[in-house]
Amino acid sequence: MGSKSIISFEDARAKAKRKLPRMIFDFIEGSAGREIASDRNSEIFNDIFLKSKVLAEIKNPKLNSKFLNYSFDFPFGIAPMGMCDLAWPGADKNLAETAKKFNIPLCVSTAASSSLEDLKKWGKDQTWFQLYVNGPTQDAWALVDRAKAAEYKTLILTVDVPVVSRRVRDLRNGFVVPFKIGLKQFVDFSLHPHWSLSTLFKGIPEPKNFRYGSKNRFDRNASRAGANWEFLDALREKWKGNLIVKGIMDTDDASRVQNAGVDAIWVSNHGGRQLDSSPPALNMPIIFDSGARNGEDVVKALALGANFVMLGRPIMMALAASSKKGLNDYLSLLKDEIGVVMAQLGINDLEKISGDVLYDGISKNIR
Repeated sequence: MGSKSIISFEDARAKAKRKLPRMIFDFIEGSAGREIASDRNSEIFNDIFLKSKVLAEIKNPKLNSKFLNYSFDFPFGIAPMGMCDLAWPGADKNLAETAKKFNIPLCVSTAASSSLEDLKKWGKDQTWFQLYVNGPTQDAWALVDRAKAAEYKTLILTVDVPVVSRRVRDLRNGFVVPFKIGLKQFVDFSLHPHWSLSTLFKGIPEPKNFRYGSKNRFDRNASRAGANWEFLDALREKWKGNLIVKGIMDTDDASRVQNAGVDAIWVSNHGGRQLDSSPPALNMPIIFDSGARNGEDVVKALALGANFVMLGRPIMMALAASSKKGLNDYLSLLKDEIGVVMAQLGINDLEKISGDVLYDGISKNIR
């Protein structure tokens, strides 16, 4: 099969940084404001310690995971990310085909570089659709109708982005959607000819889902405040498949979402720490994201109470580093790392991972 192009997240990031124009790399890596929260997301995993167990008979650890009405081969999936084709041409198709190969979910962003119909065709039932209520609510309802027509079984409503945050890197680099190339961007791109020729030859990537049934293109800065409680109730009434709400960071909101009939909630690691002490009445599947970079991080998230873990930036870095091969190598790396950590914990079955594996003297303040 040849040597692996990626042997760690840091390896993927370094290769992506070399290959991508600064504006594109900063779009992938950057976050809001001073990026303190983003840094903490990753650093907090360093404060979580696991207890190893010796003399356990470990043979072929079971990494398969059941979530909602799905049976996946691993406890992780690919988070929704817009404009993935900026990492490399054909990234969306590579994501869909690779998710199908690994039997993990791919969450299709409203702002994807490919249409939700094409992604469903490429990824089959591994694909879930993530909905932003971006601008007029009739556009959101049109997307829901298209997802239903494309036979998506799971819909994710994102509720934690009422407005787009102020991203200093994007402002400094002049990154906007629709894409514009001025002198600064031209110089940046010319210093990375491999990416520029490969990507721009295919046409400037842009969100494709708003070319259907709407006179307006996707406006990244449009208000997304239309996702209110009334909209959620109406969506639950209309959408008969699995419904996940992404962005819950408060226990009262979590309880209210559960009462609305949602099938699962999706929290950041900040929300995960709050939800660890949530009311006993909250009994529903939880997805975790933010900050996980390797298999050990995935295991720690599961030990803290998550049922499933999604990854975003590392996936984009792997794609940018080595395209489809990089993505395959990174997902294989996650699989191998989870198996190694489980062996160290003396656990044969993923379902046995619980808070009992946390080293209480150090990890208790994280929960």
